[in-house]
Amino acid sequence: MKVLVATEKPFATVAVNGIKEVLDAAGIEMALLEKYTAKADLLKAVEDADGLIVRSDIVDAEVLDAAKKLKIIVRAGAGYDNIDLNAATAKGVCVMNTPGQNSNAVAELVFGMTILMIRNHFNGTSGTELKGKKLGIHAYGQVGRNVARIAKGFGMELYAFDPYCPNEVMEKDGVKPVASVEELYRTCQFVSLHIPATAETKQSINHALMSLMPKGAVLINTARKEVIHEEDLARVLEERADFRYVADVAPANAAALTEKFGDRVFFTPKKMGAQTAEANINAGIAAARQSVGFLKEGIDRFRVNK
Repeated sequence: MKVLVATEKPFATVAVNGIKEVLDAAGIEMALLEKYTAKADLLKAVEDADGLIVRSDIVDAEVLDAAKKLKIIVRAGAGYDNIDLNAATAKGVCVMNTPGQNSNAVAELVFGMTILMIRNHFNGTSGTELKGKKLGIHAYGQVGRNVARIAKGFGMELYAFDPYCPNEVMEKDGVKPVASVEELYRTCQFVSLHIPATAETKQSINHALMSLMPKGAVLINTARKEVIHEEDLARVLEERADFRYVADVAPANAAALTEKFGDRVFFTPKKMGAQTAEANINAGIAAARQSVGFLKEGIDRFRVNK
């Protein structure tokens, strides 16, 4: 059997070595395709692969058609909207993610970007502090829980909205669950987004929600750019000089927003949430172990398609 590691944005060398060690120990060959620039390279490489490990690489119906032997795809990371789940299901291919492996890295970035904003990009002017402020966590998954853990160290007051997470889980962590997304935005000066991009959530962070946030609002997005209604974001920034937006996922209108609103917005040059040595290694090795578990024993614990 063979597992292809196909990463246009490569894993760190130590992660690749770790992946190979896991696969070698299971008697599975590793093939490596890094920094490819043409889709044809991926189509060729995946032809004889039983398993595929990717990061943000696009795995669409064309890739799945080319992968005649493919049984499993593991997305090394939490988000998996780069994979066509319906096409994978139609081909009988199991798709997994590696939840939790990047969560601390993303959570730490939340606070790095937030402090950048409230300290006015360190331009020498007077900023504000996080202590005693209200932080809303929109979706209380692995990243949201790490955000809560870190926020406690800043002395923040914590709230969360997640209809899929039991209230007692949040309460156990010292987080106050709220009954609606509107209540979260109305209550919290800081809101950190951790929702996936689904048919339900795309463009759901709209004018109505953003306008509810208290004075001095900072909206932090390390999730997906698609969840933001970009025209509404521009409108809120225009209407409210106190509103700020910082994201690890730049909107399509990033250049226009930066030109018009200056330091009230900030976007990382590329998605940086999982860009730490630790997260890189953790996600890669987890993907290898899950590939082995499925190919050898049919274990599909983190399956995300039907």
